Amino acid sequence: MSDVCGDRPAVLGCDLGELELAKGRNLDGVPFETMRRMIVDHHRLGGVVTLSWHPRNPLTGGDAWDVSQRNVVREVLPGGSCHARFTEWLDGVAAFINSLRTADGEVIPVLFRPWHEHTGSWFWWGEKLCTPDEYKELWWMTVDRLRMRGAQIVTVYSPNPCMETAQYLERWPGDAWVDVLGLDTYDGEGSERFIAALNRSLAVMDSLSRDTGKPYVVSETGREGIPEAAWWSGHLLRGIGTYTPSYVLVWRNAPADTKPGHFYAPWPGQASEEDFLRFHADSRTLFLGDRLPAGKNGKPDSRP
Repeated sequence: MSDVCGDRPAVLGCDLGELELAKGRNLDGVPFETMRRMIVDHHRLGGVVTLSWHPRNPLTGGDAWDVSQRNVVREVLPGGSCHARFTEWLDGVAAFINSLRTADGEVIPVLFRPWHEHTGSWFWWGEKLCTPDEYKELWWMTVDRLRMRGAQIVTVYSPNPCMETAQYLERWPGDAWVDVLGLDTYDGEGSERFIAALNRSLAVMDSLSRDTGKPYVVSETGREGIPEAAWWSGHLLRGIGTYTPSYVLVWRNAPADTKPGHFYAPWPGQASEEDFLRFHADSRTLFLGDRLPAGKNGKPDSRP
């Protein structure tokens, strides 16, 4: 992305999946030590850090997408067969978060986004894999355990597109347990349907933000491969419309040799490069350069 616009994102997203396996690398093969250095550097430059976690299925040993058993959440809750193992995993997550410190030993605050996309059923904590009450208990147990272990986290709740407030709040853990309203939504077809769903979901979140006083974000989005030359302005910005999410995070760019075509940010020569430059220059967007004294593109300095 910096090769295209000469700037860096204001928000750095990292995933802790398979930290629980103690192999030193996450599920994408990124060394956790490398991740730690990137987070410290991004914070030093004034950026925001958000962490997701795709833990393995503690009941079957499969990955986070293993939905072969429908009682996994029940088994990780207190009294379940996987509870002890799972609390050890949570302690490992807390230890990693606690290790994120500046050179002076200052704790680096992070946004932590557990149990995301729960209104779908492709993860073992998804809608059809647990009851609303079980999901809430999982959330409470997770946040309580991490904070008990000293992790300083800002929690992000991120379902899939929700057209109505009741749908968004169906598994809401409670105002005291959520700090940021999130949304995960992907443009799978390059269609108007994505634009409409994003805009309607943001309307729901904007209203809830006014009611609760909590900020709202697009916590995951993107178009795999970005084949549309004007996707950034023609799809993403159109979907956002007049709403003001605090940040928008696109997903990863995987190595071309292992997952060709699996990318969500452009590079020099990519089809959407010129449109991304327009997106970068738009008055509605802020990048890491906007934190620096000189600003960029005539924009006033601002926090991302």
